[in-house]
Amino acid sequence: MKYQLLLFILIPFWGVTQISGTIIDEASGAPVYGAKVVASDGNKALSDFDGKFNLNSQVFPVTLIISAQSYLTDTILCEKAGKIEIKLSQEVQDIKSVVVTAGRRSQDIEDVAISMEIIRPELVENKGMADLEQAVDQSPGVYTMDGQASIRGGSGFAYGAGSRVLLLWNGVPMLAGDAGDAKWNTIPMESMSQIEILKGASSVLYGSGALNGIISLTEKEPGLKPETRIKIQSGIYDNPKRSTLKWWSKNPMFQQVDFYHGRMYKKIGFTVGANGYVNPGYKQGEQEDRARINGSVYFRPDKMKNLKAGIGYNVQYAKTANFIIWQSDTFAYTPSGGADTSNSASTLTYQRGLRLSIDPYLKLVDKHKNIHSLKTRYYLVGNDNISNPSQSTTSDIIYSDYQFQHRWENGIMITSGATYTRNNVRSNLFGDHHSNNLALYSQYEQKIGKLDITAGVRLEYYEQDTLRGDTDFYLKADSTSKLPVYPIARIGLHYEIAKATHVRASFGQGIRYPTVAERFTSTSVGALNIFKNPYLGPETGWAAEIGFKQGVKIGDNWKGYLDVAGFVNQYNNMMEFQFGVFNPYTSKRLDLNSPSGLQEYLDLYFAGVTIDKMIGFAAINAEKARISGLEFSFNSMGEIGDVKVTSLLGYTYMKPVSLNSDSAYVSTFSTYNDTTKTYNNMLKYRFNHLIKGDIELEWKNFSLGFSSRYNSNMVNVDKVFEEPIFTSIYILPGLKNYRKIHNKGNLVFDARIGYRFAKHYRVGFIVNNLFNAEYSSRPGDVQPPRNFILQLQMKF
Repeated sequence: MKYQLLLFILIPFWGVTQISGTIIDEASGAPVYGAKVVASDGNKALSDFDGKFNLNSQVFPVTLIISAQSYLTDTILCEKAGKIEIKLSQEVQDIKSVVVTAGRRSQDIEDVAISMEIIRPELVENKGMADLEQAVDQSPGVYTMDGQASIRGGSGFAYGAGSRVLLLWNGVPMLAGDAGDAKWNTIPMESMSQIEILKGASSVLYGSGALNGIISLTEKEPGLKPETRIKIQSGIYDNPKRSTLKWWSKNPMFQQVDFYHGRMYKKIGFTVGANGYVNPGYKQGEQEDRARINGSVYFRPDKMKNLKAGIGYNVQYAKTANFIIWQSDTFAYTPSGGADTSNSASTLTYQRGLRLSIDPYLKLVDKHKNIHSLKTRYYLVGNDNISNPSQSTTSDIIYSDYQFQHRWENGIMITSGATYTRNNVRSNLFGDHHSNNLALYSQYEQKIGKLDITAGVRLEYYEQDTLRGDTDFYLKADSTSKLPVYPIARIGLHYEIAKATHVRASFGQGIRYPTVAERFTSTSVGALNIFKNPYLGPETGWAAEIGFKQGVKIGDNWKGYLDVAGFVNQYNNMMEFQFGVFNPYTSKRLDLNSPSGLQEYLDLYFAGVTIDKMIGFAAINAEKARISGLEFSFNSMGEIGDVKVTSLLGYTYMKPVSLNSDSAYVSTFSTYNDTTKTYNNMLKYRFNHLIKGDIELEWKNFSLGFSSRYNSNMVNVDKVFEEPIFTSIYILPGLKNYRKIHNKGNLVFDARIGYRFAKHYRVGFIVNNLFNAEYSSRPGDVQPPRNFILQLQMKF
């Protein structure tokens, strides 16, 4: 009885030694999920879906530091136990949230009406990734092959083709002006805050290039407390399983150094980042050496508290070698013609590259709470071809975007703006060209209870040199009445069924204009000829999806989201490089089945033009396609007991089919049977199944992580890569035999361990391709063997 009496007396005192809090958004009053609360006595907690948390602090006063990725960090002093309410505010001068890409504004990821993934910087750092291409290849639904990204099967492979996935740095497009491709190794990942991947056509807000989705990175902004991060790592390639792949006598080693420092003062702030990378390559001669410096300067005038101005910069110099065609399937790490570029037969090309971007910007909140934003960029890409100076190119892009945003108290928000892009190309390879792209866009958003509605439209005008018509929009299919601007629309719906339970639906259109390289490249690499096509037209398409997102949690400190989406993407006039017989003087494709085409071929032949000069590839609007499928993903972060668990998991089923049944076109499929005239209509360079997974466990100062990537077999490639040309010439010798042996799907595992010590340091050991699997991303591109990385991270 006395113990029960003692318990009755002590219960009230136990109750008041606990801090029970609720964290809400200062502006909206909405609970803040996932906020981190750290007490000065060592206790810590994460806020749940209702913004609630509990701390078992025993000694008072205690200082609490509250941080959430979408808000300013706050510090409060608790004099005693009890209930508290904490209001977190967003910085007016700089709107920054979990995701900003989907609507050009801050949004919680569960409120976005289209599928998105987030890659945290910790994953990039702990896995020792050397460039952005390696990082995005970790994301569910994304697959990269030799510099080209594909989201849910939206892109295949065509060397030198422009990207259907738009790359953004700080909200501004960063595709090269000549080839329209992403320079993955140029992006300063040492300075990023996170990677956002938006799946599906997104041209309404961002324009050409977002036909298949968006990969967006934002720079980590400085705080009042200075931050310095340094990463040093060194790696070595193991011997491949097949001895014929090994060309070295000493295993190649590679090194990387990253640096970042940021600090904000009262009126001015700055960041500076740097990267150095040296890699002789696992393929013979395919070296990559680069040095980069980047950063930003921020201004916040005392007299204009609602104004923020700044300028960003990024400069990189690199020397690289491009390995295009293997010598054979037996010697797949050796370039065709050898690594000696003085040999004219070598397909290895060395380049020096300069990348320079300067990004002035301005953001103002006026007295009516309208947000005015001006973003500009000058982006220079210079490629000096050391092996063949006649193929050197330089391009520069001048980009400017003005955006106006206003939110009403009834939940309506309007985002409108205008964009202008000027592209100048100077090249010995495909001549001098320029283009102008103007656009007006507007997006309407309204919140009605738990329902979010989004609708937007964009008007595009584009001209290249004196060629107009890429944005002509015909009012009827059989009509000559047309508009000089091309309209693009999107609509999205999101509804919160219950707490942490969300459904969404979206439809969006997209467009991509032909790049200068696609239209005007005329060159040869070994037995491979490329012919120009000045009349190449733009690609268009649309994407639709229905999705469901469910929040889950175990205990108070571990939360995650399960996401399920069904999607359909359709593309028209898809560009691909198609093999055929061409007039080398006019680049006209010759139809040898027609009398006129056969006569033109014979005239060229008897004039001394040999057949090897007439066969090759040209960019053609050949494909109409539909890709449907399902995607499941599960992302989580938090603590289960004493173990911190972070996961990024996903499975994507795709059915990518060609809607072009033209006999001349389908005969280019590798599954086409010349005798039976049958074939598999799966799009080239695609597959049905894609699985991605990464899990990291952290206990005390130790961490352990695993990654895996799987894709099923690639059914169709270009038939010309497997078959000889006129019985004797092979573009990729041995590919048909190689695919018979190895085209059974790719399964790759990585592993890593880490240990934190002395508060500021972390040492890591990483093994990529743990079981030394031999696999390829596209025909002729066999991926690295097992490699080991030793890493040291320092954070102050």
